[in-house]
Amino acid sequence: MASMTFREVEGSSLKYWMLFGGTGLFVLFGFLSYLYMHHHGHVVTGMDNQIVWGLPHVFAVFLIVAASGALNVASIASVFNKPMYKPLAPLSAILALALLLGGLLVLVLDLGRSDRLIVAMTHFNFMSMFTWNVFLYTGFFVLVGLYLWTMLDRNVKAYSKAAGTAAFIWRLTLTTGTGSLFGFLIARQLYGTAMLAPMFIIMSFAYGLAIYLMVLVAAYAWTGRPLGDAVMMRLKTLLAVFVAAVLYFVVVYHLTNLYFAKMGSAETFILRDGGILTTLFWVAQIAIGCVIPLVILLTGLGRQRSWIMIASALVILGGIAQMYVTIIGAQAYPLDLFPGMTVKSSFYDGVIHEYSPTMAEFFLGLGGVAIALLATIFGVKVLRLLPVNLDDATIAKLEH
Repeated sequence: MASMTFREVEGSSLKYWMLFGGTGLFVLFGFLSYLYMHHHGHVVTGMDNQIVWGLPHVFAVFLIVAASGALNVASIASVFNKPMYKPLAPLSAILALALLLGGLLVLVLDLGRSDRLIVAMTHFNFMSMFTWNVFLYTGFFVLVGLYLWTMLDRNVKAYSKAAGTAAFIWRLTLTTGTGSLFGFLIARQLYGTAMLAPMFIIMSFAYGLAIYLMVLVAAYAWTGRPLGDAVMMRLKTLLAVFVAAVLYFVVVYHLTNLYFAKMGSAETFILRDGGILTTLFWVAQIAIGCVIPLVILLTGLGRQRSWIMIASALVILGGIAQMYVTIIGAQAYPLDLFPGMTVKSSFYDGVIHEYSPTMAEFFLGLGGVAIALLATIFGVKVLRLLPVNLDDATIAKLEH
């Protein structure tokens, strides 16, 4: 790393400020959506007392999960001591912080009464995973921030491996906690399973790396810096492994549910009779998010940078669809209190709940994505996060 030179992005060109302003415009739309929902209440959304986590939560959980995965490149560099990944680590860390910031802001602004966050931060119920996640999220900011400091400041560089190891362990714990938010819930038929915790971890690997790849390529293309094929081929192979693992866990999750008789009707709803949810599962989550990217990445198409970008974008779209099916689908299907029997009452027992997200929800969620991008764009301008040169010759020197 002694021969590797890092430089900030100049950030004075018209192209940079157009990107900054365009991203900021989506942040403004998200803020206006929050004000609209805050003033009128959640009655102006598609959410109700049955579907309490709507589209903003889909975006928020996706960003939080992807934040953990975006740190994967830095973890490989420090924890597993892979020289090729070390120059890629600073961008990995700042992107992880930015994604988590965007996701948490959406969660906070979707509370309805944002000031109630004070209650959540001062009154703790340690029997609840929501309480534990408050500490996991804040701890992630602290540890990854310290890890980034050790990478940027030579005076504390000796502590980089220790900080990276701590951040690696914490991020696995954080994603386990996020998956356990759903895995510990037994009031929804499709939640309440230990499978969700490891599945969320591997999902984070795929989503975070796909976002990292797109940001890396865009940053080097727009600044005119060399980015060799050695980096791209290594990262795209890693992405293929993660996407295949996500597909494996999804198959095992649904096969496990199908094995139990009490889960048969819920699985039938998702896999066959769920309407838009079933379409999103098979077309968006499985085909677009897993199968097509694997075909691209594992064939000759994967040697072309443009196709790698297409595959990464498809993984991201499939990931959002997977979050939608996981979060909305499980709430839409009623809890089967007495398997094999019909239960009807005035409390929506046995009723499949409809949900149609509104534009306000969409722009609030999109605002979180824009905040993450804006933070990253600003970060590469003020901090030395990007190596000047990542061509094949430079990478070869690092590895020998």
